[in-house]
Amino acid sequence: MRLKDWDYNLKVRLFGEALMNITYWMFFPFLTIFFADAFGKEKAGLLLIFSQLFSVLANLMGGYCADRFGRKTMMVFSSFAQGVAFLLFAFSNSPWFDLPILGFICFTLAGICGAFYWPASQAMVADVVEEKDRSSVFAIFYTSINIAVVIGPILGAIFYVQHPFEVLFVAGTVCIFLSGLLAKLTRETAPVFQVAGKTTSGKWYDTIIQQLKDYRIIFKDSTFSLFIIAGALVALTFMQLDVMIPVYITDVVQQQNVLSFGDWSLTLNGEQAFGVVLSENGLLVAIFTIVITKWMSKYQEQNVFIVSSLVYGLAIAAFGISESIWIFILAMGLFTFAELMTAGIQQTFVSKIAPEHMRGQYFAASSLRYTIGRTIAPIAIPMSLWFGYTMTFSVLGVLACVSAVLYYMMFQKLARKTSGHIDLALK
Repeated sequence: MRLKDWDYNLKVRLFGEALMNITYWMFFPFLTIFFADAFGKEKAGLLLIFSQLFSVLANLMGGYCADRFGRKTMMVFSSFAQGVAFLLFAFSNSPWFDLPILGFICFTLAGICGAFYWPASQAMVADVVEEKDRSSVFAIFYTSINIAVVIGPILGAIFYVQHPFEVLFVAGTVCIFLSGLLAKLTRETAPVFQVAGKTTSGKWYDTIIQQLKDYRIIFKDSTFSLFIIAGALVALTFMQLDVMIPVYITDVVQQQNVLSFGDWSLTLNGEQAFGVVLSENGLLVAIFTIVITKWMSKYQEQNVFIVSSLVYGLAIAAFGISESIWIFILAMGLFTFAELMTAGIQQTFVSKIAPEHMRGQYFAASSLRYTIGRTIAPIAIPMSLWFGYTMTFSVLGVLACVSAVLYYMMFQKLARKTSGHIDLALK
């Protein structure tokens, strides 16, 4: 599907969200350092975990709200509120004020607003794009985010370190600008929500009870539950890029000669080696997402999910077999290929199995794959102390292969369910 054929809603979003993501990544990588300096490492870590819990709850509520109040409504509200939070964050770290606790509260609020925005934005794509084209559209949005991940930190290293107030102020302004674009230039795409029945008392908690019932229905879907569990095992693998891989590379690479030409040589230490590997991942994602997504669209979804998990397992195990930077680069190439294989089709798969009136909630629930993976990923660090790096990477590889088995089971269930529906229709 060519960009000029896109729904106007998506064109507006692609421009506005790209601008917002670049400004966001100008300061986000530096916030851990900021909070660690302000509160100490241990306290900062606990606070960030606490902040993540709020975002998880907000994400689930965001799916509910996207289905009931509309995609556009939630996106406009969320981006505006996020902009206000960033503006307050800017003033908490400005020439006039130094209030890190206010900055943390604003950062948490901004995260909550982002969690409300995401399910609505994903559901909108499913609303306006035909199923056959969704993978390519999701892939372009994914590429846009990863371009921001490459560009943003570079600009942040130049501007944020010296001018944090100005960068945060610009980020807040851009979010509010995005809210205005969405309000003026987009239309609502959500189907009209029909209330199944009236609540008995009309109390404030009736909405929460109804929401919990809706999510209970979602998780009774055995196909979707397998999707969550398998995805969490995969997430456990690729979250190591932020958890154990930097620790491992920094630990095992002291000074390593990478290239030599005559009297000239390139020598990297552990931090520099990890920087090279991380940049490789961002660059490959930015360049090849669309190409690989189109390539994968030629194959059955079952095969793509299963092979991706197997490649993840091979890649993560490869990190533990050598201390050579070139092996790390090769392993990261495989790692990124596994990531890109399913970059476009994951959201397409969710949109396919989700009832139209519950797409927002299904997208929100599907994000639990990343939440669970992010929560348990740090266990790899003490495991490396107990069993050593090689064994730890091998265990992670095995778990990735287990996810391949779960994906196979999931598609078998889905095939039986689909076949059953066809038989009923024929009767």
